[in-house]
Amino acid sequence: MSSQKNILRLFIILGVFSWLLMLGSGHLYRFGQIHHTSTEVDLFFTKAFLIAFIVVIYFFYRRNIGSQEGFNIIDLLWKVFVTGLIATVVSLSSNFLMSLLKDQEHGRNPYFLDTLYYINVGLITTFLIATFTVCKRLILYQKSKRLIRTWNVFEYGLLGSSLLFFTNLNIYSGLGWFIQSLLALLAIVLSVNLKWVAYLSFKQKWKSILLIILIGLYIGYFYTILNGYEESNGFVPVFSALKVFSINALYFFALVYCVFSVLVILFNLPTSSVFEQKIVEAVNFQRLSQSRNTGQNEDQVFEILIDSAASVSVANAAWLDILDENEDVKKTLFHKTGQREKEIILKSIKTNQVKGIKSSVPSRNIKKNRFVAEIKHEVYRSIFVIPVFIQDKQVAVLSLVKDVNDGFNKETIEIIRTFINQASISIENYRLMEEAIINERYKEELKIAKQVQDSLLPKHLSTIDGIEMSAFSKPAAEVGGDYFDTYKMSDSRIALVIGDVSGKGTSAAFHMSQMKGIFQSLVQLNISAREFIIKANNALSSCLDRTSFITTTYFIIDGKEKKFEFSRAGHCPTLYFSEKDKKVKFLEDNGLGLGILRDDQFNDFVEVNEIGYNSGDVLFLYTDGITEAKNQKHEEFGYERLMKFLEKNAFYSADYIKEEILKTLYDFCGTSNLDDDITTLIVKVK
Repeated sequence: MSSQKNILRLFIILGVFSWLLMLGSGHLYRFGQIHHTSTEVDLFFTKAFLIAFIVVIYFFYRRNIGSQEGFNIIDLLWKVFVTGLIATVVSLSSNFLMSLLKDQEHGRNPYFLDTLYYINVGLITTFLIATFTVCKRLILYQKSKRLIRTWNVFEYGLLGSSLLFFTNLNIYSGLGWFIQSLLALLAIVLSVNLKWVAYLSFKQKWKSILLIILIGLYIGYFYTILNGYEESNGFVPVFSALKVFSINALYFFALVYCVFSVLVILFNLPTSSVFEQKIVEAVNFQRLSQSRNTGQNEDQVFEILIDSAASVSVANAAWLDILDENEDVKKTLFHKTGQREKEIILKSIKTNQVKGIKSSVPSRNIKKNRFVAEIKHEVYRSIFVIPVFIQDKQVAVLSLVKDVNDGFNKETIEIIRTFINQASISIENYRLMEEAIINERYKEELKIAKQVQDSLLPKHLSTIDGIEMSAFSKPAAEVGGDYFDTYKMSDSRIALVIGDVSGKGTSAAFHMSQMKGIFQSLVQLNISAREFIIKANNALSSCLDRTSFITTTYFIIDGKEKKFEFSRAGHCPTLYFSEKDKKVKFLEDNGLGLGILRDDQFNDFVEVNEIGYNSGDVLFLYTDGITEAKNQKHEEFGYERLMKFLEKNAFYSADYIKEEILKTLYDFCGTSNLDDDITTLIVKVK
């Protein structure tokens, strides 16, 4: 910013200095005329300093107005108006002074009149060049290669024609008329480029008309002043500014562009309100569309986005990188280009000319994610890059390229942003819809899985005379991995099993169904508890994944011999109440979970025990969801509380004990939604 101001100050100093030199050399030439010593060399310097002044003022306004990043049409016209107002006030003041002194000797002094003339020439030249620079910005508002070429021919033609001032070529000669006609034709061709008018609101159009009419009046006034200056008191200037081809061309160009602008704006006024209404409708449509699904999938939305953005920006090529979860490119959509050309374009970005664009996500690196930049490519000259975010996560990056420098103005960028916002909403809606469908399907599948699992657990327990049983199972989620079952082997013998699959959820439920199949198959062989555990381990070793295992306890109740035969495979120790001893104890035998060891070594860890039973005895089989259930203080229910519970309730029926353990457990935890599956199987000897 400071370097820009310093350069502008330098141009101002050079402008003032060149004007003073023009004034000084003009006075010297006038002095020579009066004393008959003037030469063409003296006049040459006066003309040279005038051309130098024109060039310096041209570069001053080109730097001050032509290179500004912001583009506000009313502000640009206002700057020209203010410049013209100041020039007009100063010019009128100088002419008023001349009229006051015209009858006095000082008023007829040639040096005084020359000074007033040079002041007017400086003011008029400054105003015309300011108008020319602003017109350039307006004409190149929506630029193309052809338009830029035409403008360059006109601009360099003006600068080149200035040099003809040093020759004796008469502006009204045949060649002079030809040169002026060419410049006038180019001025007319360029003046029809008024695309900026469409972007003005109704109120802005009226302001523009007023400012342009005033600017046109300034132009007419200044032309009249210069044209009529020679008639003031018989005064003849050292040179006539109107004989400078470039100044004449600037007069014509500025006046024609003002006339065309006013006419076009007037013709557009009736449609302004309709156009603004359409914009409001488009914004409302966007807001409404945020609340509903577009019906497109992600790929279709991205294709629409790249086509729309390329169309509205008149981009020559474009591509859209679709990113994965790690924000790496997983797929690229191309518009009039390809992967190889994309890589070449990215390498040709001029990093020193990258201009960041404000992001709605402040934590993001602006230059990395959204920017406009100049590129050095044999075809393309500018690039615009902007990311696509969904809930602060970058999902894509859109890149647009054009074959002209500074090809993306503010309005185009804002429209593209609107398209991206709409695309983000559409994709988000699609994802939410997909997620809702998946969740609904998952819930339905879990519902089916729960129904299937419920069907795997026995609704009625098989029993024999003298034995009363009751069971309960509740998964922590929709489905779980706890299992219990019974099988009547004969009139006096019954087998029962309880198991717990490692893990939770659907995988545990699947393995539980495998355990049921194995139990129902092996129990019919009428084998011992040891053989059952060994064969069950062999069967599960071939179908369980390496990370899973099943703990189980297998009982055979023999009503004839009044005994329990049992074997434990890593499961919770069975709680046993002896009516004879009036004591509760754990039947702690050794054993590994099924599937932990998957060879003959497992057989060494199988232990079988027998225990006689009497009337009133109670077997309490359970899974670790009961003992590991926690209250709000994160205390576990534990084995001690379980023993005390059975001591207190062993004299009741099996159904009562089941209901009471659930009530006690829920009271302890403060909720019926526990963190693990809970299962209990209670055997009461009558």
